[in-house]
Amino acid sequence: MARYLFGRLAGIVIVFWIVSVVIFLLMHAIPGGPYNEDKVPLTAEAKANYLRKYGLDRPLVEQYLLYMGNVLRGDFGVPFQSPTESVTGLIARTWPVSASLGLAALLVALPAGLLLGILAAARQNSWVDYLASATATLGLTVPNFVVAVWLVLLLAVQLKWLPTGGWGEWYHYIMPVAALALAPLALTARYTRTSILEVVRSDYVRTARSKGLSDRQILLRHTLRNAMIPLLTILAPQIPNLITGTIFIESIFRVPGLGKFFVSSILGRDYPMIMALLLLVAVLWSLVYLITDLLYTLVDPRVRLEGKKS
Repeated sequence: MARYLFGRLAGIVIVFWIVSVVIFLLMHAIPGGPYNEDKVPLTAEAKANYLRKYGLDRPLVEQYLLYMGNVLRGDFGVPFQSPTESVTGLIARTWPVSASLGLAALLVALPAGLLLGILAAARQNSWVDYLASATATLGLTVPNFVVAVWLVLLLAVQLKWLPTGGWGEWYHYIMPVAALALAPLALTARYTRTSILEVVRSDYVRTARSKGLSDRQILLRHTLRNAMIPLLTILAPQIPNLITGTIFIESIFRVPGLGKFFVSSILGRDYPMIMALLLLVAVLWSLVYLITDLLYTLVDPRVRLEGKKS
């Protein structure tokens, strides 16, 4: 276990370095910069001072080495769009909002999707099955910002049950969480149903049924546990996607989260924010897949971390 973890953590470090190089080169390959005259009306002298202040007048290799040296000390620089605070301070201020919203959506989507998928598989070709299929189709085909607009029109404009947006009270979570949760709920329900139906047709399930085990015992002891392995692979990427924020949902409901900075940083060529945000996403994805691999061994002890099966 220790050897495996060390190898994976070393791989995360390598991925972090590769992603940093690729992002840095792509940022500077895009035409324009944070202090272009068409965006920021500056004199040539003022522009040169800003470039010198942030080290943008140096060669790319020197800029990269200087930036990564600061990163290793925990300094991700100063965001150009908010020069009164640091990048880490801005992320620390806004990310908890996005993370709380994303985690709330996961807490709604995963149990509801699992329950709907289990009921659909247990009652195949019934109204529950048709409801699960319709929900999965709706959640996977309709973008979450369209669902958000529907919710605003229905619950805020027509029924006047909720405010159109805002943050700080418990009811501000309802519409954003519903809009964010629909897609992972649909994905969970769809793959839960498919995985369970595949497992139910397995030989060991037929053997268990021939021994006199009830459908409930077969579901809890055999079916669910084996159906969880493909589900973990499908659902793991949903976690970093949700907890790093979404520009559309946060904009529609006026949520002061991290998501809006993804787009504004790219449009404004805010190099420190772009680097920090994308490196954060890369690390989150790497950690989520590492945790997923560890969960495989809990769900199915036959799976070994070395990639072999007993």
